[in-house]
Amino acid sequence: MSCTLCDGACNGADLAPLLAPELAWLWQPLAAAADRRGDESLTHGPTVTVTVPDAPAQRAAAAGLIDGRPLEPGQRRRISLDRLASAVAVRGTRLTPGAVAAHACGRRLSVNARRRAQQTVAADRIRTQLEQAAADLPHHIRPRVGPETVFSRLRTLGWVTRLLNTPDHANLLNQALQVAARLPPAGQRIDRRLLVQGNPHALDAGPLPALVLALTGCAGMPARSGWACLGVDFDDLLGGLIITGVTPRGWRIPPGATFTLPPRELTAIDWEPPQDPGTWIFVTENPSVLAAASSRALTQDGCATPRVICTAGTPSQHECEAIGALSAAGWNIAVRADFDQAGLAHMRALLAAAPDAVAWRMSAADYRAAVPEDAEGKDTLNLQSADAPWDEELVPAMLQHALPAYEEDLLAALLTDIASGTPQILPRHACS
Repeated sequence: MSCTLCDGACNGADLAPLLAPELAWLWQPLAAAADRRGDESLTHGPTVTVTVPDAPAQRAAAAGLIDGRPLEPGQRRRISLDRLASAVAVRGTRLTPGAVAAHACGRRLSVNARRRAQQTVAADRIRTQLEQAAADLPHHIRPRVGPETVFSRLRTLGWVTRLLNTPDHANLLNQALQVAARLPPAGQRIDRRLLVQGNPHALDAGPLPALVLALTGCAGMPARSGWACLGVDFDDLLGGLIITGVTPRGWRIPPGATFTLPPRELTAIDWEPPQDPGTWIFVTENPSVLAAASSRALTQDGCATPRVICTAGTPSQHECEAIGALSAAGWNIAVRADFDQAGLAHMRALLAAAPDAVAWRMSAADYRAAVPEDAEGKDTLNLQSADAPWDEELVPAMLQHALPAYEEDLLAALLTDIASGTPQILPRHACS
């Protein structure tokens, strides 16, 4: 049975004299050199420098292993690997200085260096696979999946490492490239369920759809938006906006009813205008806010039907545009989200799609009201000063406390605004 420390180099060898405790000072720096160099055997190559110990017994134990001048205490001595290899081979024909050092230290040597070398070889194979596949891709796809550009992109996104940790990374990459090859030319569209022949659900979830989006430069955005950029129709019946209090033009919805507008209905939507100009619609991220507002209206006499739209998380581009269309129909729009990195990104997307909308209870003061003044967290929020353009004080406040805050933390205040029909907002000049 092969030794796990040295792959059997110790078989039949007389290791006992070489593994005496008095020789640990010699084998430890040799093991460190093997780790640095990625060389398990240490039979050839540059010398290794060791420090000669003070104890006479330790110096005497090295007799016959280190040739040349007598060993002086504290001396820095260069060890010739060729000579040391010849000396240890006397104890075993296959024995090497590296094998002895591995046994002396009780571990396999140069594991990390060997792993790095293996990963480099595997990464080169990924690059080669991309280069070979690029030549066979349709002309309209090649600019997106150029081999040099895409390899650098995959490395930046961490996908090279992720592929190397996948049992059959070559097959996964090949599948993703096959999907990319079926993407439509500009001006044409295809149903996402048709991109993998014989498996309409292959791109529903998992590493394959994520890798396709990374290959084509569409990572880092909501999946629905990424596929839309590629001319791929995402499932347009699931998701969308949860709504109460406002309807598309011509629709008949029972007063106070809550309903979902799927992505299919959000395309080129035409909203009913408000009966009273300047009426507010409240846009929230979490369904719990809409549910609480709706329940409150149902249980309290004289409470008007709330006008609330919920994105239920990250809004897609279609959802942002549909909210923007409310302004064109004459509604006033107040938008908000959680106080975290994703929530601020949601806010920027909504305000970009609806320039007349305003940030609703999304100021530094609102954040501090949701987070106790003396609270100090350890979350890494990774925020930049420009992440909250509607209030220049918000990001510094969030970085100071290093804690996210969620809409539920302000639920009572949000429900008060919704019931009154008037949001608490920053002055217009603060939102510019």
